[in-house]
Amino acid sequence: MVYSLQLSTFTMEHNNEIISDLKGLINILNDGKEGYNSASETTENLELKALFLEFAVQRGLYADELKAHLKEHGGDSENESGGVLGVLHRTWIDVKQAFSSKEDMAILGAIETGEEAAIDKFESAINDPSTHADHVNLLQLQVTGIREALSQIRGYQERLKVAQ
Repeated sequence: MVYSLQLSTFTMEHNNEIISDLKGLINILNDGKEGYNSASETTENLELKALFLEFAVQRGLYADELKAHLKEHGGDSENESGGVLGVLHRTWIDVKQAFSSKEDMAILGAIETGEEAAIDKFESAINDPSTHADHVNLLQLQVTGIREALSQIRGYQERLKVAQ
């Protein structure tokens, strides 16, 4: 009986940690979606506008995938627009500050900061396989997509530097 109670408590704590981590990842994905949507509305560069909209859709899809997995663990995410839970989750605020300048380099730099924070958050979850074993493959696929987006953002930064 005591063993069963200890196992149940461990399982519940483990599941609560999974729910918390997934909610954090969903928040950062929603922050990214919001940041990319704001960036697309701000830039006058049609190529960047299309790229930002593409990444906004991607972040929304990633968040939906994690929300479905969150439900499997008994959690839910009512947050559709990003997090207010911590500084890390709000690194996309830099994007909004960059918009006041309307300079594409500033926007790209702020997006780069947000993507780096997202990658760090995902890698932290991936590097805890005992907690995230049942969805580590999904997290790896998503962080690969975020890394590819970051690579494209950095490529645009280089192109803009050369053009200046």
